[in-house]
Amino acid sequence: MQPLLLKPGDKIGIVALAKKITLEEIQPALKIFENWGLEVAIGDTIGSEHNQFSGNDDYRKTDIQKMLDNPEIKAIISARGGYGCVRIIDEIDFTYFLKRPKWLIGFSDITVFHAHINTLFNIPTIHATMPVFFHENTSESLDSLRQIIMFGSMEYKIQSCAKKLCKKGKAKGQIIGGNLSILYSLCGSVSLGDTNDKILFLEDLSEHIYHVDRMLQNLKRNGFFKNIAGLIIGSFTEMKDSPVPFGKNSEEIIFELCNELNIPTFTNFPAGHINDNRALIMGQTVEMEVFKNSLHLKW
Repeated sequence: MQPLLLKPGDKIGIVALAKKITLEEIQPALKIFENWGLEVAIGDTIGSEHNQFSGNDDYRKTDIQKMLDNPEIKAIISARGGYGCVRIIDEIDFTYFLKRPKWLIGFSDITVFHAHINTLFNIPTIHATMPVFFHENTSESLDSLRQIIMFGSMEYKIQSCAKKLCKKGKAKGQIIGGNLSILYSLCGSVSLGDTNDKILFLEDLSEHIYHVDRMLQNLKRNGFFKNIAGLIIGSFTEMKDSPVPFGKNSEEIIFELCNELNIPTFTNFPAGHINDNRALIMGQTVEMEVFKNSLHLKW
């Protein structure tokens, strides 16, 4: 079952699933949503705080639960990421959501919700920018989100500057994945499911490069990459090397780990912790083709 498209007059809820944020910080997003013709429902977690969080676990869980259960809310977007989703995901009641699915939007720590919902309920979600970043996002980034939630359209034709890290081929399957560190932390849980015949997307922020290799090796040992149908490597931003260099960057590590697989691979897709953060439908079947250093991705 798939969430319905939004139309002018529909309500989109903004909650802070993890780190705290002020109402002032999301003002640009409010104006943009209003320009799209949408009404905005602001969650109790906006402006609330409990140490680094936007409220204690119960407070955050209650806020997302109200948004999920409110029939007037047609989509839910997390105001920002940070850390905290894994602390509440098992306490969320998805009963109403399963009867009336709605778009859940975000990235980074919100990968917890993408993985959980895609795996357990086979309902698509949207990996996309969040209100805290709207003021600095490119028009392409924001429009890609609007195209998905209001018109049901996602199609990209993109050239990569990392030609040696692209591998030609075609694939058809659900996009899964998101933030590498979060996927690594979910390993062994009910939220991280079958990757067979799926198109894997990966991105991350501010990790040591050898940590990237360690996370990937663990996922590989758990069979995470074994039967994937395609690979899309997004942005690995502000990565840190050690005093003695690791010798490869994050993208090279991922590409080489999966190079033995006979699958299309595209590196430098514009998604992740960057201003040009293009929206992707997670848990939805798409078509992928890589030719030389060009990607055609279509839902």
